[in-house]
Formats: sequence, structure tokens, C-alpha cells
Amino acid sequence: MDVMGILAKKKKPVMGKVMQLIGDGKPKGLYEMMRDYPLRSGKGLRPSLVLITAEAYGASPRDAMITAAAMEMFQNWVLIHDDIEDKSKERRGKPCLHRIYGIPLAINAGDALHIKMWEALAKNEKLLGTRKAFAVIKKMGEMLDRTVEGQTMELSWVQNQSWNVTERDYYTMVYKKTSWYTVIAPMQFGAIIAGKGNMKAIHAFGDALGKAFQLQDDILNLTAGEAYGKEIAGDIYEGKRTLMLIHLLKHCSAAERKRIIRIMNKPREKKAKAEVKSIVALMDKYGSISYAKSAAARYAAKAKKLFPQLRIPRGKARQELEAIISFIIEREL
Repeated sequence: MDVMGILAKKKKPVMGKVMQLIGDGKPKGLYEMMRDYPLRSGKGLRPSLVLITAEAYGASPRDAMITAAAMEMFQNWVLIHDDIEDKSKERRGKPCLHRIYGIPLAINAGDALHIKMWEALAKNEKLLGTRKAFAVIKKMGEMLDRTVEGQTMELSWVQNQSWNVTERDYYTMVYKKTSWYTVIAPMQFGAIIAGKGNMKAIHAFGDALGKAFQLQDDILNLTAGEAYGKEIAGDIYEGKRTLMLIHLLKHCSAAERKRIIRIMNKPREKKAKAEVKSIVALMDKYGSISYAKSAAARYAAKAKKLFPQLRIPRGKARQELEAIISFIIEREL
């Protein structure tokens, strides 16, 4: 199955709905900034999971469209803020919003898009009825709670120069920050809209698949080409505690560990390209990248094993969902 074709087909109506929900007001510059990230060439994975899961459990794509659009709006306003927090340079192959307009205006645009997200979800009342609309809003709040908890963990490790981070800490952070908003919540939104589906089964499946997704993302951050759309080795420049870094610090020599920590504690603008490359080389030397690949494969296998428990009827939507699962696990972008 052509996964990119599936995602593109699902994303097109979602983007139309997003643009409609954002609207066109004044000041003009604010609305241009709100439209910037959504109009960039993202894959639309999360809103697609909303639509496909809803359809797989028997709902109409029309019933899930507002929620899918709200999911896309969430993804973009949180990325605007995330890029500022991480001092990132690029997003989807272009300069980050704050590097174009400045930090204050970028934060304000993210806030405005956040508000539009909640306004969108309020419109679900007429479409889905009060009970389902409120359940979607409640689930969105739960997803946001988990996301900011995970983000706080990751930012605190960098800010406090914490180097006692364990693999368990890493996986807890990934569960909160990535699994929830990448898989668990989008699929649970779809189930809520359809009025079917086992939330606990979706949660367990989404946790495993989300971890496989994040591990693959961490690996691609070091190994992907320019088509990746993000800064190569950006995780090292930003000082992130990935599984590969945790593994490296556990297996390298005391002298190497001291040097790695010294480099990682530097602000991103003071990290030399040669220093970053030297850390990647050490990861390769000690098998840290291979270790992360094995972990990703393990969580992918777990997700595949849990998938039948979702009890999704056979049909086109299930086939599309299975194709997207394979894409998440095997992607090179």
C-alpha cells in the first residue's frame, strides 16, 4: 500500500478544515503565522490516525473531521513552542517560525493556534452530540497533561545538566511526550467518535508503537539525509538524553564520558560541528545506534502483537491502519 499516498489523501480535507477553522482576521500577520506550520509539508500522521481509526470502528470521516483538524492544530502550535524551547533551527525543511518572526511573535502565534484548537473542538457539540464532544475535549486535556509532563522531564534534564538519567526515565518521558500524542490519543479520539473500541487495548498498543516511533526518530536524527526535514544531529546540539546517549555514557571510558558531558553541557551555539560528529562516532564505536535499533524493533514487535486486541473489523480502513503502522516502524523520513 502507498502509505504516503494514504496520508496525503487523508491530510487534504483535514488541511482544508484547518484553514477554515483558523479563518482570516486581523492583524493579517498573526493569521499568516498561524497558517505557516500547517501549510508546510508535514505528513499528517496524527490526524490521519484519528480519521482512519474512526472509520475502522464504523464512523463517518465527516464525523471525525473537526477532531482530526484540532489534532493537526495541536501538532503545529506545540511545535512552534517546542522549537523555541529547544532553540531549533529548522522545521520541515525551512527556518523555524521564531527564526523568521522572532520569539515573542512566534509564541503569540502558537498561543493563538492553541485557542483556535479549543474553539474547533467546541464545534463538535453539534456534529457529535454533547456526550461525545465533551469526551473528546476531556481526552484532549488528558493528552496535553501527559505531553507537558514529558516535555518538562526532557527540558529539565538539559537545564539542570542532569546526567543520572536512566533508560527507565527515558521511556517514561517518551510515553508521556510521544506515545500519547502520536498514537494513543489520536486513536482514542477515533474510538470515542465511533462509540466503539477498547480504550485500554488502544492505550497499550499506542504506548508500544509510540516508543518505536520515537526511537526511530532519534535514530533518523543521526542517520537520515536532507529529506529528513529537521536538523541532522539536532538532538546532540540541543543536549537531549536519547537512548543512544544513555547507552554511550554507560559503556564508554571515564575520560570519554567526561568529555561527552562537557560537550553536551555547552549551549547549542557553542557546540562545534567536529564535537558533535565525535559523539556520533563514539555512538557508532560502542554500538549505541545498533542498541537503539534493537529497542525500536522490540517495541515494534510488541505493537504488532498487541494489534489484534484492538478488534478492528477487516476492511479498507484496517488495511490502511496496518500500512501506517508498518510505515511508523520502518520509515526513513
